[in-house]
Amino acid sequence: MHPVHWFLAVFLAVGASELCCAGPLHAQCKVEWYFGIPCQSVYETLVSQIKKWRTMAGCSMGGQRCLYKLQSASVHFISAKHITPFKRYVDDINFRLVSYHFFTCCHVSAMSISEAWHAIKDHGTNYCNLYNLMEGKITVN
Repeated sequence: MHPVHWFLAVFLAVGASELCCAGPLHAQCKVEWYFGIPCQSVYETLVSQIKKWRTMAGCSMGGQRCLYKLQSASVHFISAKHITPFKRYVDDINFRLVSYHFFTCCHVSAMSISEAWHAIKDHGTNYCNLYNLMEGKITVN
C-alpha cells in the first residue's frame, strides 16, 4: 500500500471510531435543579442525607438508599461516592450549588458517574443516586 493511502486509511479509521463512539466513556447522569430556598439550606440537607444513608440500613428490601460516603463539602460544592449494594459498583457524585435571585434561590448542577470502565448502561442507577438524595430531604420545584 502506498504510504499516503496507508495514512489516509488510518486517519479515516481513527476518525470514524471517534465519531461513532462520541460521548461518555462511563455511565453517567447530569441533572439541573432550581430551588426557591437558599443554597445554605440545600447544602445542609444534602450533607445530612448523605451522612444518614452511609450504612446498609436503607438497602433492605432491595433499595439503593444506602452506602453513600461524603468525600468533601462546602456550601458551593459537595463530593460523595455511592456504592451499589449488590454488585458493589462505585459512582462518583458531585453537586455544584450556585445562589441566584439575591441569594434566596439555589441552582444545583448534579452529576453522577460510574467508576467502572465497563459500565455503559446503568439502568438509571446514576440518576437514582442523585434523585434519591434530593427526594429524601428536599422537595423539588
